[in-house]
Amino acid sequence: MMIILFDDQFRKGLLPLTFTRPVAALRVGILTIAEKWQRRLNCEYSFLTQGYLQQKFPIKISDNNIFINGSVCPDDELLEAIGKLKDGEALFSTTLLIAVKLTKVAAKDFDAEITGQYKAVKFSSLFTRIRFPENIFSFNDSEIRKDFTLITSGRQSATLSSTNTLIGSQIFIEEGVEAECSTFNTKAGPIYLGQNSQVWEGCHIRGSFALAHDSQLKMGSKMYGMTTIGPYCRVGGEISNSVIMGYSSKGHEGYLGNSVIGEWCNIGADSNNSNLKNNYAEVRLWDYETEGFRSTGLQFCGLIMGDHSKCAINTMFNTGTVVGVSANIFGSGFPRNFIPDFVWGGPQGFSVYALNKMFETAEKVYERRHENFDDTEKDILSAIFDLTSHRRIV
Repeated sequence: MMIILFDDQFRKGLLPLTFTRPVAALRVGILTIAEKWQRRLNCEYSFLTQGYLQQKFPIKISDNNIFINGSVCPDDELLEAIGKLKDGEALFSTTLLIAVKLTKVAAKDFDAEITGQYKAVKFSSLFTRIRFPENIFSFNDSEIRKDFTLITSGRQSATLSSTNTLIGSQIFIEEGVEAECSTFNTKAGPIYLGQNSQVWEGCHIRGSFALAHDSQLKMGSKMYGMTTIGPYCRVGGEISNSVIMGYSSKGHEGYLGNSVIGEWCNIGADSNNSNLKNNYAEVRLWDYETEGFRSTGLQFCGLIMGDHSKCAINTMFNTGTVVGVSANIFGSGFPRNFIPDFVWGGPQGFSVYALNKMFETAEKVYERRHENFDDTEKDILSAIFDLTSHRRIV
């Protein structure tokens, strides 16, 4: 059986985060959505996504395939319903296609926009779906708890050093973790420390919290609940109810709250984001699909930052700021609430961040993480550069 996680027409609502990855490659909780399905169904997965992403995220078709909507997070009821599907049957929640089971021949012609040929099976229960960027931090607490149970069930945690203070008992430590002279409070939610992660001296962590493999918390970090730090990150300062996808740095003091940060980003020292408006009003976020600001229904909403974006020291982000892919932000004052992709500048104005200059920086950033910034990555970013050219303000 092959799981094929597909992007549907709602992918645009998750931009800029889905410019550089399929929807199911988004991290919410401890795992990405794709990893959740893989663990639940115990089989290989691949993606059906945008053409320019397919080289990095190729589709693989087997004799038996389950196409699953990449925005949907698994739970027991969904697994039961999908397990009952027969070839040619599709699971729907009202008009939303959740999953369809197809043979190898039928799978080659699958189109998420054309579903009338499948026998519809109704699914009426509630489930978690990542529809907009703010859903990632809004659902992060519940997904950390589900992933924690999934990952740790039947396993024995490694031992926490005696120099630490543990409050409660809901903590799981993978092999290779280094943690000294820090406090871990699990009374409000579980704490997960991934393989070879490090918690340096003087950190204070409250659950629910996940630190993925090979990431580091710097000395004196304050990690509040409902927060996930993805793999190969180095973070410090104060973080609350936020998700950092991976390979990114926020290594110094400064506040990050109710936010989502992509991969290969860097937050400069003493940078802060606001997550609450002075008048306590509902937060609106820039929407790439409508090219206007959308009501979130949230009072607390901070920063959404696409991959490869960076900000200088002392950057101040207003409540509900969206930063596109590969923006470089600096200067005094608050930048606008929407910063387009591939721009360079700040409150005083922006210029185009030329691709060749961006590539020079990316090669150095990848090298620091012992990764290769190859032609596939360059092709993806070149495609995004072209797709977003009409939004750049110079």
